[in-house]
Amino acid sequence: MAHQTRIVQLGEFSRRQALTWGAFNMAGAMLASRMLAAQDPVDSSRATENANDQAGSPATPPPEAKAKAVIQIWLGGGPTHIDTFDPKPEAGADYTGPLRGTCATNVAGIHVGELMPELAKVADKYCLIRSMTHGQNGHETASYLTQTGRMPGRIVYPAVGAVVNAFKGVPASDESRQDNLIPPYVVLTSPQGRFSEAGFLGVRYKPFATGGDPNAARFAVEGIVAPGLSDADQLQRRQLLQQLNTLGNASRDDTELAIAAQSRDHAYDLMLGEAGQVFNLSAEETELRQRYGRNKFGQSCLAARRLIENGTRFVTINEGGWDTHKNHFQSMRRKLPILDAGIATLLTDLAERGLLENTIVWCIGEFGRTPKVASESPWNGGRHHFGSVFSSLVAGGGFQGGRTLGESTARAENVKDRPVYPGDLIGTIYQLVGIDPEASLPHPRGDFVRATPGTDEGPTGGRVTEIL
Repeated sequence: MAHQTRIVQLGEFSRRQALTWGAFNMAGAMLASRMLAAQDPVDSSRATENANDQAGSPATPPPEAKAKAVIQIWLGGGPTHIDTFDPKPEAGADYTGPLRGTCATNVAGIHVGELMPELAKVADKYCLIRSMTHGQNGHETASYLTQTGRMPGRIVYPAVGAVVNAFKGVPASDESRQDNLIPPYVVLTSPQGRFSEAGFLGVRYKPFATGGDPNAARFAVEGIVAPGLSDADQLQRRQLLQQLNTLGNASRDDTELAIAAQSRDHAYDLMLGEAGQVFNLSAEETELRQRYGRNKFGQSCLAARRLIENGTRFVTINEGGWDTHKNHFQSMRRKLPILDAGIATLLTDLAERGLLENTIVWCIGEFGRTPKVASESPWNGGRHHFGSVFSSLVAGGGFQGGRTLGESTARAENVKDRPVYPGDLIGTIYQLVGIDPEASLPHPRGDFVRATPGTDEGPTGGRVTEIL
């Protein structure tokens, strides 16, 4: 393989170039961005004060945080609500299809779909919101709206994970956690792709996407675990690079190159040191891994728990494949048992470890599916996009378990009671993690941009205080 070498004078290096040069792989790039973010952290109380200053009102402290972290289970493509969290057995076969039954849960009066028996056993740990709505039926628009609370427009808003990262990532003043190399915002395993998670907050608040498959014999996390290379091989390569790095070795006192070297060393620590063991699921008991499910989703749930235990603030499990225009019920018989086991075990595992009380679990997709089955050609029994009403599961971190909020009509076609818009739920999540929903987001131009939409930006049902 041919290599090109460019000799660069030390004076040509800007600080950003030095960091980029040091971040020679995915782990290094992620760590370099964290180092940059640590130099200009967003403090929740300061952001609230700035927001109030711009609004001309006295500063108020941020709300008391009940949750330290969030695990978002994103069901990309739009999961069915009538077959999962809002069953309507009386609606008739045109609506239920072959899934006519329900599971009675361990909470009197609450039923879930017949393919979710494990979640039925732990309903006391979660709340079902059955009146989510936004009316959008396009994937991109609905995804952006559900993740940011806003309709697309001139400003590209950040998703919830980026906002939590900006406000609740490791501040520079917290010296006890400065050496924690675990990323504060992680996506398992690939980015969602229909929008920019960080929006105007910029690259420093983007998530670290792991890639790989956590159910594989070795979870090949991109930039941390190289497929086909042992730890010994990677260590040998590190030593060789150090020997070949004549510029760095000859310029040990240069400040900018020292920053690059620190980024590189931290990247290797994450790859080969104790921090990288957070992704080593083989350390878990075999029986527990089986309960989660020996599949990509189940093991992603387990990886999310391990990340939260080690200081990650926001994890998104990106579980796609829910766009079931055709062969819907065949897909549900395959996917719902996997979803059921993964979420139910995650909730139980978090609770047994004392983590559920300060970890929010939030399961949602961009919209629901049409309650009436599309049996005509060419759909062969499918369900289409449906933003009029859909469902979400929330648990932990201050949300009450054993509850339902809102109600859909008899055939799950419209909101009957208590509409909940994406911004309503997002604002409530911010409040629980100690972010003032009225605070100003750190806009690069210094503009006042509220963390949640105002009443002039669209309909609202108000924050979901009934289930706190």
